[in-house]
Amino acid sequence: MARQNAKPRMIGRYIVVDPAVCHGQPTFRGTRILVADVLEQVSAGMAWESIVGEWRQRVTKDAIAEAVRLASQAFQDHAGQYAAAEYILQPLRS
Repeated sequence: MARQNAKPRMIGRYIVVDPAVCHGQPTFRGTRILVADVLEQVSAGMAWESIVGEWRQRVTKDAIAEAVRLASQAFQDHAGQYAAAEYILQPLRS
């Protein structure tokens, strides 16, 4: 119930979390464009100019840069929580 009364939170200049929009997932301010979707495009190697065009200029290069910076900071802050079993270092056998 408290969630229904939760207010939008600005995460940065361009990114907002609003419980009334996209189930509270981070979006770009004034849109329903998920930050995660844009970060997927960035991680796939898509040119930022192309991302801006695909979203019809509702996401700017500055907004993308902010999303990348925040994602980088979140990863640095929480990197110890991530470990894919297939990439865990094994001791070398002699």
